[in-house]
Amino acid sequence: MPRALPLVLAAVITTGTAGAALLPDSSRADAEVSANSQTAITPVSPLDWTTTAMTAGRAAAARKAAAAKAAAAAAAAEQARKDRALAAEQRASRSRVPAASYGSPQAIAQSQLAARGWSDQWSCLDSLWSKESGWNTYAANSSGAYGIPQALPGSKMSSAGSDWRTNPATQIRWGLGYISSTYGSPCAAWSHSQSYNWY
Repeated sequence: MPRALPLVLAAVITTGTAGAALLPDSSRADAEVSANSQTAITPVSPLDWTTTAMTAGRAAAARKAAAAKAAAAAAAAEQARKDRALAAEQRASRSRVPAASYGSPQAIAQSQLAARGWSDQWSCLDSLWSKESGWNTYAANSSGAYGIPQALPGSKMSSAGSDWRTNPATQIRWGLGYISSTYGSPCAAWSHSQSYNWY
């Protein structure tokens, strides 16, 4: 028997079919491999991958569209609010009567009082400035007081306009501002003037 022949094969030849039991059972090994492969690996169809991706893509697109719709609705609501506020301001500005800057000093003062919501203060203001200057735009006092409200010094009225020496509207605007900040109202200023002979 040639020496190159494998030992196992030699045993089979020597012992006959009984030696075949020494060889591995190839059919049994193939069955085990097949069983293992069937339980461990489940093939996935490319169609399943495509369906899953499409479902996830649709969900993401739906979320994005909902967010964009909500943002657009919020922007539209904010713009509508601004539009309403602007319309209200335009209506209010049309309804406001601008203070007159012409006519007699008394007429100008009544208009400016109304613009401040002080229409009921007219009699007090009339009494106060009739006493102080007689409503004379050019009234001057030896102390340096000047104009309808008798500002002391008269140059204080430049904060209301550069034409303070000659324009009754400028003088009245300054005078009402002074009364508001110092006394709160023309009637309070008149009451002070009656008590102390100045305001």
